[in-house]
Amino acid sequence: MHPELKNIETIELKVSNPPRRHFTRQRRQLSAGARRQLANSASLHLFKLQQRLPPRARIGLYYDGFAELPTQPLLDWCQRLGYVPYLPVVGSLGNDDKRLRFVPIYHAKLLNIPTRIHSLGMKQNHHRRLLWARELDVIICPLTAVDKNGNRMGMGGGFYDTTLAKSYQSGAKKPLKIGWCYDFQVIEQLERQPWDVPLDGLITPSGLRWF
Repeated sequence: MHPELKNIETIELKVSNPPRRHFTRQRRQLSAGARRQLANSASLHLFKLQQRLPPRARIGLYYDGFAELPTQPLLDWCQRLGYVPYLPVVGSLGNDDKRLRFVPIYHAKLLNIPTRIHSLGMKQNHHRRLLWARELDVIICPLTAVDKNGNRMGMGGGFYDTTLAKSYQSGAKKPLKIGWCYDFQVIEQLERQPWDVPLDGLITPSGLRWF
């Protein structure tokens, strides 16, 4: 366990839908150095995901703008193995449409990508070559918390559940839905809503698990 994690308060198991602010506070207690170290530890488990991917796989990533587990190691991994990374774009079809589309990444560092701040606070980049989620092989999903059955509590906007609902309901094999988070974001059980789309797998600093 990273030494800084010892000071983070824990929550009791079998809690349904704890408040998002609980996890936000935990994330922000970590220094930037600790976040990077934990992300590097998580990236050591990516080889287990490679076994399920085709050559030149298309991978949806996201900016870690709210003290989440940093996603730069995911971009490094994509570039090292020849995978094609993408970032989500909100509102490309109008502000009332919650379906995400994805823009290719042409930079080696997320910090170097030209962005603007969406009204909801997240960074995003725009480009003419936008893909639908169904055209990706994997989507790395941001999350607030996840339970041991793969049920995911999102960031509150409902964008990923809306984006992935059709492929999930149809039983499509792709995109694979993979969570990427700290170990303290994994709890025993979350209350699942009818519109929730569960994860296929989860990567944390302690390992990769499939659901």
